[in-house]
Amino acid sequence: MSREVSRDASLTPLRVDIIEDPPLRNSYEHFIDSATYDPNIPIAIDFGSYELRAGYTNISRPSHIFPNRFSKYRDRKTNKYLPCIGYDTWLDQTTRSQARSPFDGPLVVNWDMVEDILQYTFHHLGVQPDNGVTNPIIINEKLACLQSQRSNWYQTLFESFGVPKVSMAVEGMLAFYGHNGGSSTGIVIDCGYEDTNVIPIVEGQGMMLDAKRINWGGHSSIDYLSNLLYLKYPYFPTKLSYLQYEKMYKDYCYVSQDYETDIEGYLTLGNLENKNVVVEAPFVEVQAPQKSEEELRIQAEKRKESGKRLQEQARIKRKERLVQKREEYEYFSKVKEQLEGEPKKKVLAVLQSAGFDDERDFKKYLYNVQRSIKKAEALELSEAVDEAEEEENMEGKFDLVDIPDEQLNEEQKQEKKVQKLLKANYDARQKAKEEKERILKEVEEQKKKDEEWRSTDFNGWLKDKRNRLHDLMQKRKEKLKLKEDMKDRKSQVAQNRMKNLANLAEDNARGTKRTRQQATIDNDPNDTFGANDEDWMVYNDITQNPEALDEAIEDEYKEIVDLEGILLEYDPNFTEEDTLDAQYDWRNSVFHLFLRGPRPHDSENIHEQHQMHINVERIRVPEVMFQPILGGQDQAGITEICETIITKKFGSTPRNLSQQSLDMAKNVWLVGGNAQVPGLKSRVVKEFTEFLPSDTKINVNISEAPTLDVWNGMYRLANTEEDYQRTIVTSEEYDECGVDYLKEHKLSNVPYFE
Repeated sequence: MSREVSRDASLTPLRVDIIEDPPLRNSYEHFIDSATYDPNIPIAIDFGSYELRAGYTNISRPSHIFPNRFSKYRDRKTNKYLPCIGYDTWLDQTTRSQARSPFDGPLVVNWDMVEDILQYTFHHLGVQPDNGVTNPIIINEKLACLQSQRSNWYQTLFESFGVPKVSMAVEGMLAFYGHNGGSSTGIVIDCGYEDTNVIPIVEGQGMMLDAKRINWGGHSSIDYLSNLLYLKYPYFPTKLSYLQYEKMYKDYCYVSQDYETDIEGYLTLGNLENKNVVVEAPFVEVQAPQKSEEELRIQAEKRKESGKRLQEQARIKRKERLVQKREEYEYFSKVKEQLEGEPKKKVLAVLQSAGFDDERDFKKYLYNVQRSIKKAEALELSEAVDEAEEEENMEGKFDLVDIPDEQLNEEQKQEKKVQKLLKANYDARQKAKEEKERILKEVEEQKKKDEEWRSTDFNGWLKDKRNRLHDLMQKRKEKLKLKEDMKDRKSQVAQNRMKNLANLAEDNARGTKRTRQQATIDNDPNDTFGANDEDWMVYNDITQNPEALDEAIEDEYKEIVDLEGILLEYDPNFTEEDTLDAQYDWRNSVFHLFLRGPRPHDSENIHEQHQMHINVERIRVPEVMFQPILGGQDQAGITEICETIITKKFGSTPRNLSQQSLDMAKNVWLVGGNAQVPGLKSRVVKEFTEFLPSDTKINVNISEAPTLDVWNGMYRLANTEEDYQRTIVTSEEYDECGVDYLKEHKLSNVPYFE
């Protein structure tokens, strides 16, 4: 399921694929009519770690293919657990999610589960259970299968099911045999669900001493993809199932023909337009109840009234704090004037009695109070026009303020107190208005000077603006780096901050901590601290006050934007691409392209919150077959193993290949379910072409259904009487030789050489 969305009309619609679990089944696995049962026809069972394929060898296709999974369904009416196998586990969501495999990696570990699965298989094949399973069985085994695994298979088939004859063969050899018969030379690359095996074959005999196994298969690839996406989206709102990741791997991953080149240029806008895949996890979108226009109007009015009330409360508190800070500043300014020229010992005693630690402490306090007053006054300057009109209406209404109390009655005295408060507010606003006019006048004068400078010395003016912009950009980078360091507990900045906080807490415990910040006064004429504005950044103490750092970053950003606007207007060499916003554009962010693809991201959009962008993972996951180190496997890849086999084994050298090596290069087979990854065949051809001599003939083959190659080999073996008879282990041989008996033949783990 997919849909196309685009929030920007200038961009082409973006395709989004909805990743859902496969639908549940509503029917059971079919049964073969027992009336057609023939006890003499061999049954071929490809007992794979992903799927089980079974059928009679008188038919060229397996009759039953189902997942090799086992689960239990709880019947609530009878309170009993019913075994479910294969696709029958898909009849219920809970049963499917709890389904388990008898395999742990390439090894079978749960043999009770194996018995249940085989019984289920025989039952659906229509086998008559009266005298056990009377049909001969052909079954696969892993490359370099452990003796304990083979022994358990013999015990299960001969003792539990009473099978008369059993043939066991290596699954990669069976797949090659199904395509070439028993006398061909070549290489089979078995890309299985749990591992990948490379087996050289000479005249139908598997050269097991030169065969290699890579501990990587389809299961490993799916787990690797899920881990990569989990690291990429650690806060993804939905937990995806294994089947959803399996679908993503099968549908979107492919083998790159030149991995190093592709991965280097993958995260570019041009590549991502064609290669980025967007998948969306299904979710239930909760629709907010629709409100009528009248309800929305009433809600807006309530918000407006609430906002006005909060603004008024904040304005009153701000004025109270401003009055308090002005009084403190005036008082301590007089103290500073009185201490000028006094001995340092006396200055220190006076300051300590006032609650300061030293002279620097006092000066820092004064600086911060003055800075707070300026900010508060700037806010006062931005009073609304309606307040100014109200002030004009108030003028002339303070007639009782100058009249003595003796000449007023009680009611007039109360009115006089109200007028005094109103007049104080009126005077403060008038003073603020005058200050605003003064500041505006200074800004206009500075603007005129700047224009005169530009007209008389344009190059010097332009150089100054550019230098100022460069300095601001550098300071911004430093502050942003400092902000990131503050988030890291192990950074030096964060450790210093914690140390300072601990010292402050210790001072507080001793009763020496004050609520006010610190400052200094300095009577030393050689001390020039404070002459440079940058010195005062120490007193802002931004390593202990992240809010102050954010405020400084925001102020610098506004100044940078203003300078960029001037340069865009007057500097012909300064373009939009040189601006700060362009540098932080999502199109230039590799991190954004990696996480969100070639489109802007809307974090408020619930659909985009449930989306994953698969880009570099599409080629990185399958590449592990060629470079296992990418998946944490310290092994050689497919190409390196094949190169060693063809150019360094069987009497060959890289420059002079033997006839056996030449025959191998002409007969390479890719088998197994993981061989269906797009691009695998062409990549193997490319790799072989690079390490083989130029005149070597190369032929890499893959069937239309690689998952059926092993079963097709069983089918061909059962219908080739001479080869089949050499593979059979009868129940009499089992009783005589025991569970450790190994039948040696061309397709076994220990080949028989005539």
